[in-house]
Amino acid sequence: MDKSLEYSFDEIKIGLEHYFEIIMNEKLEEDFAKISGDFNPLHMDEQFAKKSKFGKRVCHGMLLSSFFSRLVGMYLPGKNALYFSQNLNFVEPCFLGDKIIVKGEVIDKSEATRMIKIKTTIENIEGKLLIEGTAQVLVT
Repeated sequence: MDKSLEYSFDEIKIGLEHYFEIIMNEKLEEDFAKISGDFNPLHMDEQFAKKSKFGKRVCHGMLLSSFFSRLVGMYLPGKNALYFSQNLNFVEPCFLGDKIIVKGEVIDKSEATRMIKIKTTIENIEGKLLIEGTAQVLVT
């Protein structure tokens, strides 16, 4: 696992970015289903999913979006972060075996509130946008 970062509020500049990659696999799906209680067959049953318009199992969108917590809490800004809000738009599906890239870029910073706004995205390795959103983060 990468070492956690810890940007101070003063060190954070508009345009600061971080990203990491993950390969979506069966264990992640199973663990997420157990934690969330979401055992929808589109996510968990290959035979059911084959009959869907996707033709195979679709990864839980909320599993993918949960990686934004790692992005904020470990890297951007890291140790000094406290999530305030996150909006999400699910654009395209992700499938087992896909390599995804979780990205964040600081797009705004408020001295008065010590909040930063981060553009958050998840793409697959082919560059197809899967999830986009915006995080509001308090920097303690």
